[in-house]
Amino acid sequence: MKSGNSVKLGLCCTLAAASVLLTSCASWNPFASKPKYKPAELTTLTATADIRSEWQANVGSSGEYTFTPLVVGNTVYAAARDGTLARYDNGQQVWRIRADQAISAGVGGNGKVVAVGSPKGAVLVFDAANGQLLWKAQVSSEVLAAPAVNEQLVVVRSGDARIFAFDATTGKRLWVYQRSTPTLSLRTPVGVVLAGGRGILAGFPGGKLLLLNPANGAPMWESTVAIPKGTTELERIADLTSAPVVFGNSVCAAAFQGRVACFDLGNGNLSWSRDISSISGLAADLKGVYVSDENGQVQAYDRSNGASLWKQDKLRYRGLSRPVIVGRHVAVGDKFGVVHVMRPDNGEFVARFTTDGSALAADPQNYRDGFVVQTRNGLLHALFVK
Repeated sequence: MKSGNSVKLGLCCTLAAASVLLTSCASWNPFASKPKYKPAELTTLTATADIRSEWQANVGSSGEYTFTPLVVGNTVYAAARDGTLARYDNGQQVWRIRADQAISAGVGGNGKVVAVGSPKGAVLVFDAANGQLLWKAQVSSEVLAAPAVNEQLVVVRSGDARIFAFDATTGKRLWVYQRSTPTLSLRTPVGVVLAGGRGILAGFPGGKLLLLNPANGAPMWESTVAIPKGTTELERIADLTSAPVVFGNSVCAAAFQGRVACFDLGNGNLSWSRDISSISGLAADLKGVYVSDENGQVQAYDRSNGASLWKQDKLRYRGLSRPVIVGRHVAVGDKFGVVHVMRPDNGEFVARFTTDGSALAADPQNYRDGFVVQTRNGLLHALFVK
């Protein structure tokens, strides 16, 4: 994507739970004439599991952005569009501060520091214990995804698909990774994943997945999740629009208008792939890979070989979030603020929970034996399933 002349074009809201836009040199909206499908109506559910909210809090509205909360042990950090950043321990607010500018991405952290980004490319890092600002840095464009943080690094993906690494203590910029991108790409809140000592995983427009060296940002391997197809720029969009998932020695990723694919984390060799289009992303456990596709279906594949296990199609066009593994269950949220809990062996619904009616666009985050969701209106729920 060329800087300086890009504009943002809205995708049809049925494509994903997240806020998704196109960036391009044109001002034409290719989805303006796309039919709007009616979201599936929820049928009466005979619950076989119990889902409850242990606590809830309101951090503030997300606006047009997607804010993913950060969970560290019993602590949850959350942010809002107006610059609010708050810490909750077991549901009790410990501190709440207001940054000196708007925030456009969720929270990253390592238990000692927490980091957020702004629409103007500012990176703000705070003391996790008391919310005191420690340092600021600048990247090349807006920050749409939560920074990835470990003991040494704060790694930030900017809206123009550049990856910046900063010293976690001092804020000194250490390196920048940049690559060419297609003329047309999706604007989504996709970040990077720190894969322990193995490297930094990052997906890019054009269907590419890379493992970067944390010391200098150099690629250690590059693999293809999806190959762009079609004759028009729109048809050839095959972007990785959600963070890859690491499970054991495997990494799996999904692409819009492309595939879900799993690779060997050590060398990037392809293990298996299946054709599917996803914006929200996937989750994995010992047996399966669970994907929310662009039409609102949840599809499950055998983690070892990619064989299809089941498909849950009763949530079509409800704009699903990324799935989350919760004990013996799989859960997803939708754009109407409803959480759906399923069995991982057959996709059968076992429980349902309604929040405040606003979209559950952010990735649900595992919390103790349950998970935390943050709604578009800023409501946090700590949910447990039994």
